Amino acid sequence: MKTKLIEHMRQLVALSGEDAQTVSDAFKEKQLQKKEFLLKKGDPSHHMRFITAGCLKVFSLDNDGNERILQFGIDGWWVNDLYGYLTEQPSVYFIQAITDSTVLQIHRDTLNALYDEIPALDRFWRIKIQNAYIALQERTINMMSESAEERYSRFITQYRTMEQSIPQYMIASYLGVTPEHLSVIRKKISSSELS
Repeated sequence: MKTKLIEHMRQLVALSGEDAQTVSDAFKEKQLQKKEFLLKKGDPSHHMRFITAGCLKVFSLDNDGNERILQFGIDGWWVNDLYGYLTEQPSVYFIQAITDSTVLQIHRDTLNALYDEIPALDRFWRIKIQNAYIALQERTINMMSESAEERYSRFITQYRTMEQSIPQYMIASYLGVTPEHLSVIRKKISSSELS
């Protein structure tokens, strides 16, 4: 599991064997069963988390108790309430396992200490946070400028493997449509592919 984490980090920064071992030792494994919460609204978000198996969702609840999914996370992705983590404010999101999942997590204090010991980690996190900001901006722009059909088409193109393992009602929430509307969109796309 930790080999996957180190390989992921080495895609962006160079880590010596010794540094890789130090990083590996600092991350702790957490197993989650389907529907188990990794984080709840109001909890402190003290950890960075890397998914090594499974699928999770980051969501909030509206005034009627409906889920508003902000993000999905699959094997090889990071998942967190980044706002809560960076501001050290209570979490505003829930993080829940969609399937049995495994994450590797590191506490903020441990990570901060490693920045001094392994400067490449500082660069790694700067790049990851920049990429997260860009992804959030793109999602915001797409939600405002694209039709629901365009958003769904983009989703299935970018996240084909994820689309197969996530219930349709969750994808609908992520896209900002009702499950019924998503069903209509899927039928429309399916019939246009057949013609």
